[in-house]
Amino acid sequence: MNTFLRTFLACRVHSGKRQQCWIVAALVVPLMCAASFAETCRSGTDLDDATRSALTTAALHDFDLIAKGDTASLRQNAAPSLTSDFSGIESVVKNDQATLSGTKATPRPPFLLEAEGAAPIANAEFYCGVFGASGQTANSAVFYLGNLNPGKYGVVILDAPTSKGPYTVSLILQQQGADWKLAGLYIKARQFAGHDSAWFTSQAQQYQSKGQAHNAWLYYFEARALSSPLPFMSTAVTDKLYDESQKTLPSDFPADGKTVDFSAGGTSYKLLELYPDPVGDNLDLIVKYQMADVSNTNHAYDSNVALMKALLGKYPELRDGFATVVARAVEPGGRDYGTMLAIKDIK
Repeated sequence: MNTFLRTFLACRVHSGKRQQCWIVAALVVPLMCAASFAETCRSGTDLDDATRSALTTAALHDFDLIAKGDTASLRQNAAPSLTSDFSGIESVVKNDQATLSGTKATPRPPFLLEAEGAAPIANAEFYCGVFGASGQTANSAVFYLGNLNPGKYGVVILDAPTSKGPYTVSLILQQQGADWKLAGLYIKARQFAGHDSAWFTSQAQQYQSKGQAHNAWLYYFEARALSSPLPFMSTAVTDKLYDESQKTLPSDFPADGKTVDFSAGGTSYKLLELYPDPVGDNLDLIVKYQMADVSNTNHAYDSNVALMKALLGKYPELRDGFATVVARAVEPGGRDYGTMLAIKDIK
């Protein structure tokens, strides 16, 4: 069964878990669960023309403000849940305003999500469109939202061609009276270093054919991350990539919330996460592991470097797939200490 990270509100999404997020609720949940009657979705021909037009118009208006960097006006158009702390949205806009400036966005057909009840829904699931015997179809989608307040929400995804390649700008709109107010913003590049999801899928398949299951799984991870505009949205494409990637998932890698114990040189490390991270034109490898205390930074640094050497020693194939390794020692409370080294410098 598939799992996805539930996040909501403001994110500048790079891929997978690599996000700059604010006001976030996150839960890992199974993909194909029975939908609650308290959550419904309308899209396509199920959505009336007036609502479709209102959502699209509101989204394009907000996009124009984003492209101009007009966060003051954007804040005036925001839902109450955002206006109290708009710093996340401001950071997202600031990061990508220059890229989106002068761009003409094209909206995809919107989705209308309706959450009933009188209290926040811990695990809201919305099944949109037509599903076949094998699951999702070309025009279907599933949205997973954590701690969602009851109400009506619109999801509008805009395609924006830029000088840096294709981007998606996804807006979550909440109905307030007769108006649709901004409740979430996600800006995402659809390519990394000129490579899209299909390229990473092809690379993953090549690694798999060479018996490099670890590189294959990590490249499938990146392919999935680039294939969806939203981290809480699954489609037929993301489901297919997930199923393919599961065939390559190494049992000695942490994934889907599962930790693994990694031993090398008489030292045992509890690996929490291991995933690719695109930075500039380099694809970095991030490894997070548990450490009781990171306050002794000299010790944490030595431990990080030792882990990097051990990983590359056990999995030399990683040298072919990545430019840099970032090791982060993480305390149970979340405080961490990171070290970054170019792979060529890890001997």
